[in-house]
Amino acid sequence: MPLWWPKSIFMDSFSWYATDTSNDHKPCMKKSVPLCSQSNLQLRFLCHNDIEEVQALCQTCFPIYYPYSWYLDITSNPRFYSLAAVYDGVIIGLIVAEIKPYVKLNEEDQDILSASMESYTQVGYILSLGVSPDHRRNGVASLLLDNLISHLTTAENSSCKAVFLHVLTTNSAAIQFYEQRHFRLHSFVPFYYFIGNKFKDGFTYVLYINGGHPPWGVLDYARHFCQSLCRRESSAWLWHKVEHVIRWLWNGARRMVHDNGSPSAVSHYH
Repeated sequence: MPLWWPKSIFMDSFSWYATDTSNDHKPCMKKSVPLCSQSNLQLRFLCHNDIEEVQALCQTCFPIYYPYSWYLDITSNPRFYSLAAVYDGVIIGLIVAEIKPYVKLNEEDQDILSASMESYTQVGYILSLGVSPDHRRNGVASLLLDNLISHLTTAENSSCKAVFLHVLTTNSAAIQFYEQRHFRLHSFVPFYYFIGNKFKDGFTYVLYINGGHPPWGVLDYARHFCQSLCRRESSAWLWHKVEHVIRWLWNGARRMVHDNGSPSAVSHYH
């Protein structure tokens, strides 16, 4: 893992520390931890020594089977943003994300952003976000997600225009969590998961950041045009151009009607 820490994810109320290689961990508490008054919650990046603990946490939190190679990647490969929430020396939550080029997305995800985005545009993909059942509803997941978003909205990551994820259609708690944090439903993905020897459907949820936006329809372009018109200092010049275009279109329509032998249809506009 890299030895530097992004400034955007430092928080005064939480401590960051170097990798702890000892196995002398205290047992996790069985009751909810009120994070607003808990100074023992710490955030750090995952490392290779966390594999067994992370594996146990994921097996508790997720119905999906992850191969051992996946755990090796998220704890060792610097391309992953793998952040852990640690309480009393025990990992109680984690978020794993990856920043990838937009052009390399899978086919089902390529319509997340407008085609007008630059070729170097990137997106953040959340592979996993989970918290131990004993520590849920205490803000741990929100803390992890907020740190990821803070990292992706720094100046160095300005080319990242969206954060997206997939979620089971039956996972109402996760869906509510993301919707409350302004993620929007983008698409329905049938048979996306294979769990318990059965295919299950998923949703794609997206949060647009750094000026990113979905593909536009006609109404979106009209809205953008009107907003630009209102903001533009030389609105008189722009309106003159618009008026010229309208007049050109109108004259063309008149000629078309006239050529069809129905001049009376527009004669009252002379």
